[in-house]
Amino acid sequence: MEREGYLVFSLLVFVGALSLHMSRTEAAIGLPPDAKFLRRQYYKKLNTCENAEAFVKHQVQVYWSKDRSITAKLVKLLYADCMVNGCDASILLDGPNTEKTAPQNAGLGAFMIIDKIKTVLEDRCPGIVSCSDILNLAARDALHLAGAPSYPVLLGRRDGFESKAAWVDLPSPSISWEAGLAYFQSKGLDVQDFATLLGAHTMGRTHCNYIRDRLYNFNNTGKPDPTMDTSLLDKLRQQCPQKMTKIQEQNQTVYLTPKYGPNYRFTSAYFNNVLLHQSVLGVDQQLLFNYDTNQLTLEYAGSNEQFRKGFSLSISRMGSLKVFTGNKGEIRQNCHFTNKNNPHIK
Repeated sequence: MEREGYLVFSLLVFVGALSLHMSRTEAAIGLPPDAKFLRRQYYKKLNTCENAEAFVKHQVQVYWSKDRSITAKLVKLLYADCMVNGCDASILLDGPNTEKTAPQNAGLGAFMIIDKIKTVLEDRCPGIVSCSDILNLAARDALHLAGAPSYPVLLGRRDGFESKAAWVDLPSPSISWEAGLAYFQSKGLDVQDFATLLGAHTMGRTHCNYIRDRLYNFNNTGKPDPTMDTSLLDKLRQQCPQKMTKIQEQNQTVYLTPKYGPNYRFTSAYFNNVLLHQSVLGVDQQLLFNYDTNQLTLEYAGSNEQFRKGFSLSISRMGSLKVFTGNKGEIRQNCHFTNKNNPHIK
């Protein structure tokens, strides 16, 4: 049954990849090598925590019913974890100079959801389910509630022992497509993953300080970004006026897809905005200026279902980067501390 389950997932991934534009000769068709020891329904098949996925799903539903923004927060948290040092839950560790203290990670949320899920699972299955698996499952379940497919998450990750702010190399949202793609490739992902995962911005918000250059001084010209639709420019300037204190810039937020943002729905609206030059972030608008990302943008804008399939593949690939399995890492009792440094363990 385990082999059958894995083959079903592999087929899903393969079909999703083949359905994308055939001119891209090196599109991703599988998971990273580190994922080879991950399995579907890992805890159920080992009879260690049969209802682990159900427990996670229930808690996410409870939080999502009160605050739909948790979808964007959980996806951003997963991205901040996996894209820095692999999916080892290092973003969750507390302490001086840990990843969560890095400037790029200011404003991360959803930690309390992971804490609640971990508490529930430790009560029912102590020492079994890793914080890294919890984060991957919670992001999947929140995405599904927002309209994404309930893609299968392979499990069996273990948690890392270290977290350093110096590791955090998350790029600026104003970078070029060349720099953005190079960053994704440096992590083991490709152009398909780059364009597809940016589509998660359809549910997000950003702070005024991240778009100030596009609104008032693009590339030090003293003028706005000429690629931005003028109607969007006017609206954003009202929300982010030129004279703002640094604190105001950091606190004031705008939706990345203003028309649909407040609903936090997972749709392909983001890609339509790119085509209309109505992207809020510079890196999003840059998708138009590379042939492969341009073609993906056209494809996803024309078919929400294609975007759903592509996203299932790409987020599964990201969620499998540099995972710890087997005897590597540990299963933390508290996601904020390694077991050795956990002040709550006597």
